[in-house]
Amino acid sequence: MSPQNLSECIRAVRERIAGAAAAAGRSAQSVTLLAVSKAQPPAMLRAAAACGIADFGESYLQEALGKLAALQDLPLTWHFVGRLQANKTRPVAASFAWVHAVDRLRLAERLSAQRPLQAAPLNVCLQVNLAGETTKGGVSAAELPALAAAVAPLPRIRLRGLMCIPPEETDPERQRAWFRRLRQLFVALNDAGAGLDTLSMGMSGDFEAAILEGATLVRIGTALFGSRPAGGGTAPATRA
Repeated sequence: MSPQNLSECIRAVRERIAGAAAAAGRSAQSVTLLAVSKAQPPAMLRAAAACGIADFGESYLQEALGKLAALQDLPLTWHFVGRLQANKTRPVAASFAWVHAVDRLRLAERLSAQRPLQAAPLNVCLQVNLAGETTKGGVSAAELPALAAAVAPLPRIRLRGLMCIPPEETDPERQRAWFRRLRQLFVALNDAGAGLDTLSMGMSGDFEAAILEGATLVRIGTALFGSRPAGGGTAPATRA
C-alpha cells in the first residue's frame, strides 16, 4: 500500500468513526482509533503516524519489539492485543503501555510483578469470552466479577476496562447484541465501584456497531492496511 492510499484509508475510517459516534450522540474524540499493525513493516507504521495515528496494536511479541526499537523516536502508544502466554509477560510488561487480553489472575500477577518501577502503571483490559468459544481466550461473564476484583488491587498495573472478540456476524443488529452484552457487564462492574473507563471492542467488520454500543477504543487493521501480508507470525491471530 502506498502512503497516499494509507492516508485515504485512515481518512475513511475516521469518517466512519465520526459518523457512528454522531449517531450515538457522542463525539468522535470519545473513540480511540487503535491501528492493529501486526505483520506491517516499520515504514508503514511511520507513514500512519505521519497521518496522525498515535496508538498501535501488536500481537507477535518478537516482531513488535523490533518495531518499538525502530520507531522509538516517535511519541507512540503501544498496545499488546494478542493472546498472552505466561512466559512472555516480562517483555510485554517492560515495553507496552496497554495489554488488552488478560483473562486470568496469574497473567495479571506476573505483569504487575514485572512492570518496571520507573514506568507508569500498565493499563490492562480483561478479555471476556461472550459466546464461550473454545478457540478464543477470555474469562466467562460469570467469572468476570471475581477476576476484576482480584486484578484491581494489584500494584504496578491499572485495570482500565473490558475487551471482547465476539463471534463474527454480518448483521449489524446481531453485532450490536454482542457489544451490548459487554457494555452491560462493564456497567455492572462500575455500579459495584470498579471505576472502569475503557471498552475495547469493534474491529474492521463491526466497529460501527461497537461504537453505537459504547466502544471507547476500536481495534482496526484490515480497513487501514488491507489484508495482512503472508508470513506474519505464528501466534494466534485476532481479527482486526
